[in-house]
Amino acid sequence: MIQKNCLFIILISFLSACASLPPNDQQPSYQLNGTENSPLAINKSKSKRNSNASDENTGMLLLGDSDNALVARLALARVAEQSLDVQYYLFHDDLSGRLLIRELLRAADRGVRVRILVDDMNMSGRDHGLAVISAHNNIELRIFNPFIRGQSRLVQLITGLGSVTRRMHNKSFIADNQVAIVGGRNIGDEYFGADAEVYFGDLDVMMTNPAAREVSTEFDLYWNNPLAYPAEILIKEKPSQLALKQMDSELEAFIVKQLKLGNKYLTRLKNDDFVSRLKSGKTEYYWGKAEVLYDDPDKIRANRDQKSLNLTPKLLTYFSSLKSELVIISPYFVPGTSGVQFFSQLVERGVKVKILTNSLMSNDVPIVHSGYVKYRKKLLEAGITVYEIDKALLEKDWVRQKSEFPGDGIGSSKASLHAKYFILDRTQAFIGSLNVDPRSIVENTEIGVVIDAPELALQLAEDFDEFVKEIAFQVKLKDGNIEWHGRKRDGTLKVFHNEPYSTWWDRFSVAVMRLLPVELQL
Repeated sequence: MIQKNCLFIILISFLSACASLPPNDQQPSYQLNGTENSPLAINKSKSKRNSNASDENTGMLLLGDSDNALVARLALARVAEQSLDVQYYLFHDDLSGRLLIRELLRAADRGVRVRILVDDMNMSGRDHGLAVISAHNNIELRIFNPFIRGQSRLVQLITGLGSVTRRMHNKSFIADNQVAIVGGRNIGDEYFGADAEVYFGDLDVMMTNPAAREVSTEFDLYWNNPLAYPAEILIKEKPSQLALKQMDSELEAFIVKQLKLGNKYLTRLKNDDFVSRLKSGKTEYYWGKAEVLYDDPDKIRANRDQKSLNLTPKLLTYFSSLKSELVIISPYFVPGTSGVQFFSQLVERGVKVKILTNSLMSNDVPIVHSGYVKYRKKLLEAGITVYEIDKALLEKDWVRQKSEFPGDGIGSSKASLHAKYFILDRTQAFIGSLNVDPRSIVENTEIGVVIDAPELALQLAEDFDEFVKEIAFQVKLKDGNIEWHGRKRDGTLKVFHNEPYSTWWDRFSVAVMRLLPVELQL
């Protein structure tokens, strides 16, 4: 049996070695110039919060509400006149994904140049659709760090561990180089509150120039990287214009059906005054300095010791000036020994460190929780305040929100934290795709923005204070043992002495996963 297994592994390795990606003879392209006359260009003198609305400052709008986050993207796609650049790690073929693709096709029909850059991680079985979309004369679609077509993805993941497993985790949406959205959301129903069963609480920020152009520069860097393959190079199928028309008709029929069903997103897009407020300057932006940080795409191919390619050293320079408080919201939190030491040193300097992450039962990736629990007690011993999401209360809150939209139904839900942001001294903030774990910091590429706008940072901090009171446990140490302090559904206090709502099997599974030597992949 051992010999057979060895032969099988050798055969897999041989087959993988024999296959390779085709040559990437992509043609470079870059952000368009001359977009200053776009209807999306902001007249800063008309801004309501215009005391800081100068040419050097960026206007920023928080997109915490899941519906508004989707409406914003759809509306930007609808009003763009010259270019749309879309970059995502995950882009699902579901309600929200189809709504956005439909708007991108409509924009392309109007003559807008559309560039779509997607990571290949969840594109299995979707080559036909990708090829059809890229058949549009005004749409270019590229696939980042692609799997070899015609070969098993599972085999490639096994044999390419440490290379093909390194992914483009960036998320950005740019319209006419005038407005950009970055944050934690991928494109999928669970990120926009459209999934009846799964909900990810998340946060994006929409930005005007000059930060929007910085996001465009990031997009160009990834778009022209050798790891970004045009779909037509990878996919042998060459769809006709008839196939494109058929896709368009199917999307249109899907939208019509959703309208008849009273779909809340389509209704909101139809009635929302987002675009008119944007054009008139009535959108209440926060104004301040914004520095867009991102990993160099070559990080994926480079030695992991090449820190110059990483965004984290630049981000840490902001941490060095902390005086009173650091708040970290990270759904996947695996600080490692160095992270624990770093946070402990901040506490020793008199900085209050507060961390919010998922609990075992709210985490959609339990193996990541196994990496986190190795360090939880050490964090508490160092005087760091730790909060974990209360699964029952977050789900209750989501069910309550769904009840506000008649026709959506109120079923059981699994809710989870997915937002990734930091608050520094309640005067600055970082919002992006970066988790505090080895996968984000070392393996994958990420993007985010450091915001120097005290009013925005204070709003985030106050929201955080309220949120942890209502929908989180505070994790505490008592006589060397960990306890979870929170509230029951009726508001009364409760204390758990094991991982809240977990079974012995849940806890046993995590204990076993803790033994696996996979922390770098978490």
